[in-house]
Amino acid sequence: MEDPRASLGSSFFFSGTMEERYDLIIVGGGPAGLTVGLYAARARLNCLLLERQGLGGQVLTTHWVENYPGFPEGIGGFELVSRMANQAERFGLKIRIQEVTGCRRAEGGLEILTAEGRFSCRSAIVAAGADYARLGVPGEDRLRGKGVSYCATCDGAFFKDLPVAVVGGGDTALEKALFLTRFASKVILIHRRDRLRAAKVLEERARENEKIDFLWNGQVREILGDEEVEGVLAVDRISQEVRELSVKGIFVCVGSRPNTALWQGVLSLDDQGFVLTDEGLQTSCPGVFAAGDCRRKSFRQIATAVGEGALAAHSAMSYLEGLPFATRGKVP
Repeated sequence: MEDPRASLGSSFFFSGTMEERYDLIIVGGGPAGLTVGLYAARARLNCLLLERQGLGGQVLTTHWVENYPGFPEGIGGFELVSRMANQAERFGLKIRIQEVTGCRRAEGGLEILTAEGRFSCRSAIVAAGADYARLGVPGEDRLRGKGVSYCATCDGAFFKDLPVAVVGGGDTALEKALFLTRFASKVILIHRRDRLRAAKVLEERARENEKIDFLWNGQVREILGDEEVEGVLAVDRISQEVRELSVKGIFVCVGSRPNTALWQGVLSLDDQGFVLTDEGLQTSCPGVFAAGDCRRKSFRQIATAVGEGALAAHSAMSYLEGLPFATRGKVP
């Protein structure tokens, strides 16, 4: 079996004394990372989970989760994450809130660097998740936090009895639009196509909600306002007609970007920065696996992240034991 250290660039070389050694280090504390931690801790591996901010990732921005099995009435995002973390910690998973700043090869495996310390491991799983994608239009950065938001559950209550816009046409956009109707006087859903990509049940709820209006074939050109959002300029992609929408807030739900800048030059990434893996979720570096929203795939849900966490943990355990695992050829 190829030495995992051979796949890390020389610029990441380090050799020295380690303060803490682990069988497995998990980078990221969302559903994928917590599932890895649960499986690894139950297998009695000496493992550590490092999370840069707080456990849960994007799940924490979801007010109510209805499509995760086992909760027929739904469950709050925060409660679901809390249950996952408690379950993993009950089996001995160690969790630390520290941001990973680097990865270096070291004797016997890898070294993971943080601002607070250094940790060595024989194997690692990248479950760093993804952040919200931005529109990249004038006014977006300047008015972020002043009416521009990426989290309806975080900021929705600030817009009581005020008109707002939601940009996007997938499940997340419709979930946020429906949630915002609890507060806003009107919700304008701006979608760049003439049909939605969301689940039919969400589309039906949105169409039946009197507070939600649709702007089809619309593309945001600029977010207006000096000290706070006062409106949005949107262009019709078919007629090229420009409309000014009077709204006090705009919620952007147009996808995600992976938190993988740290791994550029270390792991193979696609042109959007998502980690490439084989069927066993091994990356281009043997002994390093990836799971969850940071990995290239076609569908990103809590359920898929949990499934990948279980598979990544199994593959890492097999790797550590020197056993074959579910892999098919080279990483794409």
